[in-house]
Order: sequence, then structure tokens, then C-alpha cells
Amino acid sequence: MRTVGSVTQLNTTALVHESYLKLSQRVGTVTFPSRNHFFAYVSKVMRSVIVDLVRERNADRRGGGLIRVTLETEPGLVASEDEPLQLDEALRTLEQVEPRLAQVVEMRYYAGMTEIEIAEVLQVTDRTVRRDWEKARAILKTMLS
Repeated sequence: MRTVGSVTQLNTTALVHESYLKLSQRVGTVTFPSRNHFFAYVSKVMRSVIVDLVRERNADRRGGGLIRVTLETEPGLVASEDEPLQLDEALRTLEQVEPRLAQVVEMRYYAGMTEIEIAEVLQVTDRTVRRDWEKARAILKTMLS
């Protein structure tokens, strides 16, 4: 939220509330075998909330073509409002090639899960999750640059 909060105008509490509202619509249709599986699912919901909000803010009817400048923006620099969308697109591409790497990024980046929690959900070792995280970060960095 530190990186996308300024773009989405969404703080952590609001993200949790929006995610809950979206998740509550699915109650009864989705079951979770464990607490960590629940958080893995919630990471997908949080990702979709953030991406949907950024897309909505960028819509033409809401002035999507305008350049937003905040008080924190240094002269000559513009905050990147497309960063969450670019990350989402990169994650979609990564899902096609390495689905587990994309899952690790979602759970770690969006839900803040630890390596041990992710390992439990994916049924791998925490060392494997650590390697996957490093590999995914390297791939995403290349894709986003």
C-alpha cells in the first residue's frame, strides 16, 4: 500500500473493507481448507480491488488523460499512475509462464504473507518460496523496465 496508496487514494483500512465487500459476495461458494488458503485467496481479491480502482481512476470520463501532480511530487517528476496496471499485466504474463511464481508474488506483495505461510499453501519448502520470490522479482523487474 505504500507504493500504490498515493495512486489509488486507498489506505490499508479501505483496501481491507473493499476486499471484504467483494469477498462477502462469494460467501458460501468458496471454501478454504486452512487460514493460509484463505489469505492466498484474499491476495487475489486485493489485487483485483487495486487494479479495478486504478482502471476506474484512469477512465476517460474521470479525466484519465490528465497528469496528476501531488504536493509530494518533485518538480519535473510525475507519479506513475499506471504502475499497478503494469504490475498486473506483468503478473498475468508471468502466470502464463510460471504460475507458481505469480502466486508467490500475489501472496507476498498483496496479502503480506510470510515465506513459511506461502510454503504451507503451495506445499513446498520455505527455501523454495525464497528462490521463487527472487526469481519472480528479477523477471518482473525486467518486464517492467
